[in-house]
Formats: sequence, structure tokens, C-alpha cells
Amino acid sequence: MIINPADRTKTVQEYYFSTKLAQIERMRRDGADVINLGIGSPDQPPSENTIARLSSEAMKPSVHGYQSYTGAPVLRKAFSDWYRKYFRVELNPDNEILPLLGSKEGIMHISMAFINAGDEVLIPDPGYPTYSSVTNLVGGIIRTYDLTEINGWMPDLEALEKTDLSKVKIMWVNYPNMPTGAHASIELFEKLVAFAQKHKVLLCNDNPYSFILSDEYRSILEIDGAREVALELNSLSKSHNMAGWRVGMVAGKSEYIKEILKVKSNMDSGMFLPMQLAAVEALNNPESWYTTVNQVYVKRRKIVEDIMQLLNCKIDKSQTGLFVWGGLPQNVESCESYVEEILNKAHVFLTPGFIFGKNGDRYIRISLCATEERLLEAKARLEKMKG
Repeated sequence: MIINPADRTKTVQEYYFSTKLAQIERMRRDGADVINLGIGSPDQPPSENTIARLSSEAMKPSVHGYQSYTGAPVLRKAFSDWYRKYFRVELNPDNEILPLLGSKEGIMHISMAFINAGDEVLIPDPGYPTYSSVTNLVGGIIRTYDLTEINGWMPDLEALEKTDLSKVKIMWVNYPNMPTGAHASIELFEKLVAFAQKHKVLLCNDNPYSFILSDEYRSILEIDGAREVALELNSLSKSHNMAGWRVGMVAGKSEYIKEILKVKSNMDSGMFLPMQLAAVEALNNPESWYTTVNQVYVKRRKIVEDIMQLLNCKIDKSQTGLFVWGGLPQNVESCESYVEEILNKAHVFLTPGFIFGKNGDRYIRISLCATEERLLEAKARLEKMKG
């Protein structure tokens, strides 16, 4: 290139799934029928009323202009009602909720609003790679904290207390956890809030998986005193089968939301109004709708558990969420090479755990976002490969 890129681009690489999707596309062009079990992109549709609302609203001539940076009042109220009903949390829709173009954007907005160059950020290992990449992009310093199977994939706060935390500005947590499926207790949230209060750390809980194979809906904002030190991201992507719609939110104290809005209002021009009104419909789905979606996932998960058993991988059947996380057998040296072997030989793509951090290196992850027929086909191919 004649023009050199910004130095910050040297701190990040192309997202792992971006490169793998390109590889899978090349394989398919060459005639391979690749079954992608790597990515958590829900393949079931949103509720019928959600789709109908989008269609009917989009036909109106008056809805195609720029929208408010803070989202439509009716959407903020719907998020507020949703949190009251399922998470037992009261949020003021006027100033404690900010709709987002998906919660992934919120990771960037929060980081830009609160991280100065040199500030430290506590990031779980294993954890969502975007926490690290965004921290690098804004000039923060990554400090990983260990999540391990021995500790039930929960942070060891006592170990963190023994370290210098004076430069830590943000701590990312993610429960229900991705990739491990671990479900946090109220006691853990209480300890996290106390930890954040003591060390003046902004605690950010990324919470998009509460409704998948779980009926225990928990929010960090349930905890007394959390409003002073915590923010929570949520999303309709997984819970309402709306990944491509890009509808999310951040909730918390109004002063924090105001700072995030300063960043967001300089980065987009609001969300398409019919999309917001359709999201209201989705948030008003009856609880039975979530049950119906999960009935599909229950059947799929049984097949995925069989696949894990076929691969001699150890799983914890109490895990929740959109994936199954499995520990590799001792005779497998590398999750990355193992996944690549399966892709090339069986044309089945699984996610290697190393992409989530060093503590994921002995694990693989399988998505539930494929039909029973495709999962059974993947199982048959793996049986043939191993046989």
C-alpha cells in the first residue's frame, strides 16, 4: 500500500471466523458440502408478529428518515418492561437504557467512553475475543483473568485481590458464559459487585444468552449497589433469533449511559424505525415462545452431546446457551489442528477453543444452530472418519 494504515491496526488481526468462513466458502465452491457447526447464528426465525410488524411499518412513507440516537421511546420502554418481567430489575426507560445496533457495538462504545491509553482491562480467559481486540484498539492494556474447569469457569477474585489493581478501569464478565456455558449464581454477582465497589472498577456484564436452554434469568443489575459500578449489555440476536437485525442495548446508571451516548451519537445515525417497532413486538413475545424455541435446541443438543461422546470429549451437562463446550481427550495434541483435520476429512467445521484464550486450548465448541438433519449428517461423517 502507498498509504500506511494506522498503528492501531497492528494490534488486531482479522476475526477468526471471518477467515474460516472464507475458507469454507472456497471449499464449497470446489464442491465440498461443508457443515458449519462453528458459529452461533440462530437458524430459527423470529416470531411471526415480529416479522409482520417490520413489514407493515416499512410500508409507511413516513418511517424512513433518521431516528433518535437514543432510540424510540417505545423501544426503551419495551426493554424496561422486559427487564422488569424476566430479570426483576427496574430501569428508567428515559435515561438508563440505550438501544444499540447489536450489543457487539456496545463493547466498542463502552471502551471508547471509559478507557484511556494505559488503563488496564480485566478480560476473561477463555472469553469473547472482541473484549481483547477492542481494548487494543482503544489503547487499553489487557489483563486476563483465568476461568478454569476446576473453578467452574468462575473468576478467582481472591487471586485478583492479591495483585495490583490500581490501574484497572473495566472488568468484562459474561454470564451465562460463552464459550463454556457456565451459569453465574447470585452469590457470584454479589461478590463481583463488592469487588468492583472496593477497587472502583466498571463491571460490564455481557448477557445475551440468558434465554437459551435456561429458565433462570439473571442480571448483574439485580444486585444491591450494582447501579453504581455496573453496566449490562443485552441483545435480541440469540434470545429472539434476530442476529442479522442488529438490535441490542446497554443498561445502567444514567450518568454512565450519558457518557456512552457521547460516543455512539458520533458513530451512527440511529436505528431504522420499523426495526425498532418490530423489536418491541419481539420483546413482548409470551414466555411460551421462548419455550418453543428451546424445545428445538433440546433435541439438537442431544445430538451434539452424542457427537462430543463420539469424539471422546468431556462435557458438563449443566451448561446452558447456544453451544456445547467439550474437553478434548489426552491423545489430541492441538485443538486447532484437530478441528482442521475434521474440516478437511469430514467437511464439518467445529470451533477450536484456543481462539477464546489459552485456557480454551484443550477444548472445542459446537453450535446448536443447525437442523437435526445436518447434525445427524455431521455425526455420521465423524463416525466414518473415526472408523
